[in-house]
Amino acid sequence: MMWHFKGQRVRRLTMSSDNIGEQHSQIHAIRLPPLVALRCFEAAARLESFSRAADTLNLTHGAVSRAVRLVEDDLGVALFERRSRRVFLTDAGRKLAQAVREGFALVEAAVHEIKEEARVPALVVSCEPTLLMRWLIPRLPDFQRQHPDVPVHLVAGGGSVTLGRGIDLAIRRNDFEQAELVHAIPLFRERTGPVCRADKVMSFFAPSDASRLPELRHDAVLLHARSRPDAWETWARLSGCRTLGRRSQSFEHFYISLQAAIAGIGVAVGPWQLVRDDIDSGILAAPMGFSEDGTVYQLLAPAAIATQSPHAKLRDWLLAAAI
Repeated sequence: MMWHFKGQRVRRLTMSSDNIGEQHSQIHAIRLPPLVALRCFEAAARLESFSRAADTLNLTHGAVSRAVRLVEDDLGVALFERRSRRVFLTDAGRKLAQAVREGFALVEAAVHEIKEEARVPALVVSCEPTLLMRWLIPRLPDFQRQHPDVPVHLVAGGGSVTLGRGIDLAIRRNDFEQAELVHAIPLFRERTGPVCRADKVMSFFAPSDASRLPELRHDAVLLHARSRPDAWETWARLSGCRTLGRRSQSFEHFYISLQAAIAGIGVAVGPWQLVRDDIDSGILAAPMGFSEDGTVYQLLAPAAIATQSPHAKLRDWLLAAAI
């Protein structure tokens, strides 16, 4: 026998029986109605309405009606009593509805469990709050584009950190004594300098000639932060500038002092990595430049990072982003 497809002659493929169909063999299992039709039947049975089932499944009323009729024809029994615009389950319909609901529930539970087992656990990274908000988060979409297979969960934190107990990696400035031995990878040196709103430079800094840097005006408002109280003192010592006697305003957190500088309230000590985006966009200015303060931001790991691991992918991306 020949089959014809678009003008071509194709021989029919035939197969012979292997005679292994015993009485209880799965080869002779009862054929089930189509899964889609059973889904339509279950929705109609649960809602007692073909119309509402159609709305729930985003199908037409006719599609649901035909699917239910297909199941009924396949089983040879009526599953619903149709009265006016409502439908009611028959005894056979109730029996099938319960079995279908239980079956779908088992399948959904198994699918959920399999997906959970296959899901790659997120890499939990603890980072100092200001660095997290002003440097890491704005750049994170780039890492996600490059490594969509490595989910990252960020946690704000500072100071000593215990790795391996819910925290995989941490980013810290080495201005404290770490309580436990860790593997530290330097990311970038800390460089700081006075920053203010770009259109406020003349209000807070005295003009100078090309041979020297501008100087802070005596009436400039210095913005301090309780979370980094020595920022101005450290910068003044390294740069040889005096900051005593000037007006000041203090804020609870370092990132708030930087936000105050953006608002034009005064001059804050701005680490280069934390203000570089605002300087590039023209929001902030750093008339006196930046100086290294001797500290380094590091990526902390509980042990040496294995090659090709998710940890290594994040480490390499951080090193590139810090340039």
